[in-house]
Amino acid sequence: MIQINGLSKAYGRQVIFDDIGFTVNAGERIGLVGRNGHGKTTLFRMILGEEKPDSGVISIPNNYRIGHLSQHISFTEDSALKEGCLGLAPHEDGRDESYRVKSVLMGLGFSADDFLLNPLELSGGYQIRLNLAKLLVSEPNLLLLDEPTNYLDIVSIRWLTRFLRAWKNEMILITHDRDFMDSVTTHTIGIHRRKIRKAAGATQKLYEQLLMEEEVYEKSRINEEKKRSETEQFINRFRAQATRASAVQSKIKALNKKERLEKISDIKTLDFEFKSEPFTGKLLIEAKDVSFSFSADSPPLLDKLNLFIGGNDRIAVIGKNGKGKTTLLNLLAGELTPLSGAITRHPKLKLAYFGQTNIQRLDPRKTVEEEILDTLPEYSRKAARNICGIMMFDGDNALKEISVLSGGEKSRVLLGKLLVSPANLLLLDEPTNHLDMESIDSLVEAINAFEGSVVIVTHSEMILHASATKLIVFDEGRVSVFEGTYQDFLDRIGWKSEISETISAGENGSGQTKSADKKDLRRLKAELINSRSRVLGALQKKISEAEETIIQLENLVEKDTQALLDASVKGDGESIKTFSKAMHESRAKIDALFDELASLTGEMEMKAKEFEERLKSLSAGG
Repeated sequence: MIQINGLSKAYGRQVIFDDIGFTVNAGERIGLVGRNGHGKTTLFRMILGEEKPDSGVISIPNNYRIGHLSQHISFTEDSALKEGCLGLAPHEDGRDESYRVKSVLMGLGFSADDFLLNPLELSGGYQIRLNLAKLLVSEPNLLLLDEPTNYLDIVSIRWLTRFLRAWKNEMILITHDRDFMDSVTTHTIGIHRRKIRKAAGATQKLYEQLLMEEEVYEKSRINEEKKRSETEQFINRFRAQATRASAVQSKIKALNKKERLEKISDIKTLDFEFKSEPFTGKLLIEAKDVSFSFSADSPPLLDKLNLFIGGNDRIAVIGKNGKGKTTLLNLLAGELTPLSGAITRHPKLKLAYFGQTNIQRLDPRKTVEEEILDTLPEYSRKAARNICGIMMFDGDNALKEISVLSGGEKSRVLLGKLLVSPANLLLLDEPTNHLDMESIDSLVEAINAFEGSVVIVTHSEMILHASATKLIVFDEGRVSVFEGTYQDFLDRIGWKSEISETISAGENGSGQTKSADKKDLRRLKAELINSRSRVLGALQKKISEAEETIIQLENLVEKDTQALLDASVKGDGESIKTFSKAMHESRAKIDALFDELASLTGEMEMKAKEFEERLKSLSAGG
């Protein structure tokens, strides 16, 4: 358990935390949310002791191990497997647990051949994955994960989700992927207006709580302002009258003692929409038998792909990294030419392209405003400033040079450049990288409202479920078009790596992988059904007990209410006091039980969904 009390931190005039405190209890998996720049990573650094608070205490038990995902690359072994094994805690009996490392590495996208590679030969993304594997197998008491999905593809993210759901120790997670966070956490902590709020359950519950608190505060402020105005009118009206001097002085003293509630400042949020160029044709782009490879020696990334993009399509491009997703967008955009086949574009096609490498195309010497004007020079400065304001660069912030911007701010500049000219096709390559949750929500709304077509490369299952009606799937060395939603894909086809029951590095430590036979599948399915019955049955029992207790307490409150009314009629002061106290205690218990009920219900839904996914995978494998 970790306790944080009275924590404050400021950088010059910028206050990050103002007297915050919270507790991380045993077994809690916490999602840490807050706008970019509001202190999430700073809080991690203070827990790790890498940064000191201005005041306050972080209490950590003795021998309590904290592990965090490091972006620093420092390898000492000559193979990925040996490097991964450095994360294992030594056992007195000397037993070999390298199978655990193999299992985690394969879950994170490594192949058996990759185990033998020197870590320094891996790509930057896979080096971070290796660091993540070392961290996960070390099993610290507290796991700190800061954007762990940034270097993962959709298949690895799905594996990590299952792994973290089973995490038994404590965890604090920072991620811009709301679905990923909600699927693995038990509690949410929000950094909001330099304070901390903690709530059991998913992010939505915390945001609803914050919204309700601010609505109550604003109503109280308006009411207080009204009373203050009335008091000031009384003072001004009767200040000169000697007969009212005492009353006026009393009002003045009361007014001076009363603290004034300040109006809540607005928090800037992306609020934009893409401009659509009218299109009345049937097809924007048609790709026929398109094949592409970067060299004659390498296998083709695309092999005779056929694709049709209509006037209002929502197409998601999904699959592992390095398989050709970005290459496909570059082909559609005309930045690459297919080796064979043809891509036909309608004469009235107007596309806007948000690419992974486009951030590097921004001129570091130019301002945000100048970058917007470069895209459409005929824009006036006022119109450019409006676009800057929409993308949260209001006032002098529009004059910031690109060189001083964060990754998230540069992404917003790119989105702003897309808004300048109308389009009937958006090509979006992982546009959510570096954006916070609120900005991603705005982006999804803008995509769904856009009247043209959208082709998006993404690893976010939230976006896939919210927007995609057609998929281009890169899986198991081939690319195919799937007509249907992402849920349809999971139900009818699924990811190949999840369908087969994989036995990796079993008790013999061989590290061999094979598909379970039908007998094994039937046994595993029966075990899973029994496990589901036990787990969900136990949760349902707790839910039923909580509901029954709530009913009993509500009946008790009803009786006490009637008794209180009777005592009030009789003027029985002692009974009034007794029944009032009893009602207060019962209502407090009811509130606590409703919180517990919400947490139990959320856990049951999450567990039921997890069992359902696992059963589907086993059924497909049979």
